[in-house]
Amino acid sequence: AIAYAIFDYVRYTGDERYLVDYGLEVLIGIARFWSQRVNWSGEKGKYVMLGVTGPNEYENNVNNNWYTNYIARWCLEYAIEVARRVKELAPAKYRALADRIHFREEKETAKAREIIANLHLPESEERGIFLQQDGFLDKEQLTVKDLAPGDRPLNQKWSWDRILRSVFIKQADVLQGLYFFEDDFDEETLRRNYEFYEPRTVHESSLSPCVHAILAAKLGLQEKAYEFYLRTSRLDLDDYNNDTEDGCHITSMAGTWMAVVKGFGGMRVRDGRVHLAPFCPAQWESFAFNVRFRGHLLNVKATQREVTIGNASPQPLTLVVFDHDLTVPGNESATVAMPVVDKA
Repeated sequence: AIAYAIFDYVRYTGDERYLVDYGLEVLIGIARFWSQRVNWSGEKGKYVMLGVTGPNEYENNVNNNWYTNYIARWCLEYAIEVARRVKELAPAKYRALADRIHFREEKETAKAREIIANLHLPESEERGIFLQQDGFLDKEQLTVKDLAPGDRPLNQKWSWDRILRSVFIKQADVLQGLYFFEDDFDEETLRRNYEFYEPRTVHESSLSPCVHAILAAKLGLQEKAYEFYLRTSRLDLDDYNNDTEDGCHITSMAGTWMAVVKGFGGMRVRDGRVHLAPFCPAQWESFAFNVRFRGHLLNVKATQREVTIGNASPQPLTLVVFDHDLTVPGNESATVAMPVVDKA
């Protein structure tokens, strides 16, 4: 997640000097950890990662958690990419760093590439889904609808042994990976995994509803997106998980912002440009948010009929709205009609 945070920061800001001065050293350190954390399985003919805990805190000491293996592989790829980029941008600083941390580029990169090409990622071809970990389908395949109201929240009603053996997921796990790396997969892959894992997720973590809200919005499931927005925004107000006496969930506060901006606003940054694909929930007349992007201050307002982007900066900005380029002049605004969509 730290490696991804570095990637996300640079993606949004374009600040590649951060990679030169700080980021590459951290990425090499993390990549070195993953390189020694895997081992070769003669039975599978793959590298595997044993005894880990993925995002789902209702599982521990599992083998080949899909999210962990996928993000570890990505981290190795990103570290190689950033090393190449820093070498181009600041060769002297690159050499100084390599000398100081004893980075043996050729040897370490070759090992990383071997792992990248051969790391086991569990999946079910029959169901067309990625498996949360090896053996996940050995569990009794219940859904949250099978739980009695008196069983919730599980961590206050069930023994830890019973939770570990159950299929129930505390927070986004496979879906956390699909949220991070959505552009790696087609929409049907995202949908199949969402439809399998969401019904098994109890959302007994403040980290969970916002990720599901964003994925639901991307898949056109607007009512579900709004349902998860309410769960993240009202988590403490309604004490969903019977734990507000312990304090407020700051993560849920951040999740509320994410559900609005990335979910309802459909905001992404790709190839150095802001992408927007907003919809206004049926329960609302409008919503608006401000976001600063590389020196531009943008105001995005969505109604049921249109979206207006204001550029409160002197320089024009070209962004992508509903997959079409839109240039907003400095200190002006532009309005685009909402497309007709199925609000399933």
